[in-house]
Amino acid sequence: MVPKVRFMQQMIPTRIVIYAKDMMNITGCKERTARKLLSRIRKKYKKKKGQFITVEEFCEFTGLDKTVVTTYLI
Repeated sequence: MVPKVRFMQQMIPTRIVIYAKDMMNITGCKERTARKLLSRIRKKYKKKKGQFITVEEFCEFTGLDKTVVTTYLI
């Protein structure tokens, strides 16, 4: 007899960090342009080179709606 195994449904949290690849997906720009955009956002929020950019910061900077942006973050 095989024991019954209950599988837990795992919740996958939405991402809070955005990368250049995501920006390329959302805006349709090339990698170099996406990296420049990341750099401009870091400069506005006074972040250092290695620090992350959040989805909220990206949305505020570009004026895009957060719900639209999060649909592209899979």
